[in-house]
Amino acid sequence: MAKHKKSIELVNVSFTHERNSYTVLRFFPQKMSVDVMAYEDGVKTGVKNIPFAHLPKEIKKIIKPN
Repeated sequence: MAKHKKSIELVNVSFTHERNSYTVLRFFPQKMSVDVMAYEDGVKTGVKNIPFAHLPKEIKKIIKPN
């Protein structure tokens, strides 16, 4: 049986939604979610976990889970 990675580290993947900008840190294929560093008006607000389905289509194409 093949080993599954618990998370995939990502580099230089970011997007903006309304006033917030996000940088994707890691992708969890088992949970289909991502950890993002959130910035509101340029101020860091912390790490948040967002479901994969809530990401913009362009970002989903970059991450592409198998």
